[in-house]
Amino acid sequence: MRDSSRLSRRAVLGLAAAAPLAAAAPASAATVIGGERLGRSGVQVSGASGLPKKLTARAWLVADHESGEVLASYNAHRRLAPASTLKMLFADTVLKKFERAERHTVTADDLLGIPAGSSLVGVQAGTTYTVEQLWLGVFLRSGNDAVHVLSHMNGGVAETVAQMQAKAEDLQALDTHVVSPDGFDHKGQLSSAYDLTLFARHGLADADFRDYCATRTADFPAGRKKTFQIQNTDRLLTGAWGMETYDGLIGVKNGYTSHAGNTFTGAATRGGRTLLVTVMHPKSGGNGVYEETAKLLDWGFAHAASARSVGTLVDPISEGGAPATATPSAAAAKPAAGARASTAGGHSSWGLVGGAGGAVALLAGGALALRGRRRRTAAGAEAKTEAGTRAKAGTRARAKTGKEPGAGEANGRDRR
Repeated sequence: MRDSSRLSRRAVLGLAAAAPLAAAAPASAATVIGGERLGRSGVQVSGASGLPKKLTARAWLVADHESGEVLASYNAHRRLAPASTLKMLFADTVLKKFERAERHTVTADDLLGIPAGSSLVGVQAGTTYTVEQLWLGVFLRSGNDAVHVLSHMNGGVAETVAQMQAKAEDLQALDTHVVSPDGFDHKGQLSSAYDLTLFARHGLADADFRDYCATRTADFPAGRKKTFQIQNTDRLLTGAWGMETYDGLIGVKNGYTSHAGNTFTGAATRGGRTLLVTVMHPKSGGNGVYEETAKLLDWGFAHAASARSVGTLVDPISEGGAPATATPSAAAAKPAAGARASTAGGHSSWGLVGGAGGAVALLAGGALALRGRRRRTAAGAEAKTEAGTRAKAGTRARAKTGKEPGAGEANGRDRR
């Protein structure tokens, strides 16, 4: 009788070749946060019809702010580049660290490492700003310069990235991998419509967060006791660039880079109900992300009473939320094109795909069992050497550039 516990050489090599594809699967392949249906690809809706036609976004979600019920979704856990919507997580992490009236004189070191092509509010070294002014620069102009100053005040960019990742894990935003605090294009920096909605819901519970994201215009220091006016880049809030303002909109954050495309999470209140909508990567540029958000908000307000929940925005673990348990999902959404596991900031996407990691370990063990103890030892040593080389290369790259190297940075433009 054939020993079924042994794999043939051909089977092992074939499965090992497929292992990287499994390892690159999104977090939702191993864990479905908020309910099984949210781990499925395609539109998820129950009890209501009339969803907007011709939606082009690669992922979107509509949820009730108060109850946390997800009313409809499309690829809720698909991992995509978040652009500046990741600044919501930055605010969730850092906002309460400093008083609004606290003052900080910016140094040249505070502005090091800002990626070329970033959106800027105009922070200048040698000028003193209040914390409130810096946050207005973050929320209104999506200023990466303001983000970096606040990050340096918080102990540095690396420390802030680590805190943001820890905050995401506490919020149970397990699709999110943080590489930079500003959301700019970096290899491995990913989130999802579900996670961005979690960030917005958590942020809106804070009065300062709500105030900043709802501010349309503000005066910003220009040095020498002069100021200039800045305007919020959220077009549904301001009506800029040909968009009409959305009735009842209360924020929250938009984003765009040439690599990530357009992303937006918006919240609006009508008739005593507040809805959250996240839209990621619609095909049409310009106003497309705002138009699709407005359509989904309209649908939500019209159908919220009849729509049955297809999932839930979970509570943070630190606020009594039950930690999610791993749940296999055969219909997990595909990862974004070009998305890879990354160890920047001391965290790795591999930790989110436990099933894939187990498969890789099993395949590796099977392959090595065919070769014997001596080759097992050699292969293990070689793997450790390669991992150490990669880690050293990553350290040298960060030390040289002040940021994680990533695809799309060379031609990435963080524009609104």
